[in-house]
Amino acid sequence: GRRVRYYQASSSEQFGNAPPPFAAQNESTPMHPRSPYACAKLFAHQVTVNYREAYGMHCSCGILFNHESPRRPPEYVTRKITRAAARIAAGLDRELTLGNLQVGRDWGFAGDYVEAMWRMLQHDRPDDFCVATNQWHRLEEFLDTAFTRVQLNWRDFVRSDPALCRPAEVTRLQGDYAKAEHCLGWRPQTSFAELVHMMVD
Repeated sequence: GRRVRYYQASSSEQFGNAPPPFAAQNESTPMHPRSPYACAKLFAHQVTVNYREAYGMHCSCGILFNHESPRRPPEYVTRKITRAAARIAAGLDRELTLGNLQVGRDWGFAGDYVEAMWRMLQHDRPDDFCVATNQWHRLEEFLDTAFTRVQLNWRDFVRSDPALCRPAEVTRLQGDYAKAEHCLGWRPQTSFAELVHMMVD
């Protein structure tokens, strides 16, 4: 019976290969999920919207694009890269094997994105908001930024294994945070390079 405010952790993976392929995705972009994870996220997102519209509940969906930090677990590609760069520089490892190096994402700092979540719950009207940086970076750029931090050339240590490529890969996710900026006064504070350096350090 309490008037709670509910936050739904939606995901940019819900967009999948949504058209058009090279435009930034926003709250009105059609969704075409390409993995079981993305399908499950889209279901949770739509159920949240349904409860908001049917019962007037204060339920907001944060459609977060990739958000990273030094706390990211080692099985994620960004942590694999930043951890490998540090370990190779320290003489603890010699090589890093990844899948498709041509993919790209809109990577932001998790700390900035948590502030966006908090702002959604302070807002008078519940809604859906994309939380992103408006920038797209190839995985190769992530590798270059990470290995340059330790004064190494990533091409000397990284190899691509086709066996690690996903069967239905999403090659480009780039968000548009204009609505969050307009309604919530939010914008990212941490640059791409600052984020990668933080994770390598």
